[in-house]
Amino acid sequence: MKKIFQKLGGLKYIIVLVAGVLLRLLPFKAPNLEPVMASVMPFAKKNGYVSGFIFGFLSMVLFDLVDSEVGPWTWGTGIVYGLIGAFAYSFFKNKSPRPINFLTYSIMGTLLYDALTGLTLGPIFFNQTFMSALMGQIPFTAIHLLGNSVLALSLSPLLYRWLATNPKLETKILISQTNQSQTQKIVS
Repeated sequence: MKKIFQKLGGLKYIIVLVAGVLLRLLPFKAPNLEPVMASVMPFAKKNGYVSGFIFGFLSMVLFDLVDSEVGPWTWGTGIVYGLIGAFAYSFFKNKSPRPINFLTYSIMGTLLYDALTGLTLGPIFFNQTFMSALMGQIPFTAIHLLGNSVLALSLSPLLYRWLATNPKLETKILISQTNQSQTQKIVS
């Protein structure tokens, strides 16, 4: 279990996941301004497709659990965001973590996510017509694209550099440092 936790991204992965869920709970924020896409890309690039899938999936499911809005859409949005997180690894496998690459994937991922969830979940679970889902999805997706684009250009490169690839924040190193300081206290 410990090896799996470290392979996903360790403690820094959990911190970004929890912070992302909490940020989405803030009142009075712009709609669709959420750090899920911006966060999933750096961790998928660094840690692989399983890490990307779990991050995307848990981002959606944990938010619905905390927000007490769990329903059939929870699993649909979780699986779709999980797949987008997994595909992020494939996209970034041979690409540098430059802002333009984060932006490119963010646009593709947002369009795919909104098409797969916005055009299906409303008609399937809420008896919404496809045309009304489409008409409502257009402004929603425009705002979603804007928010994800800004975060992909600004937050994703920072998360990649300062957290995902920062060797000083690796869980095994932090545990080792804690054990060393405890040993020093005992010896002193």
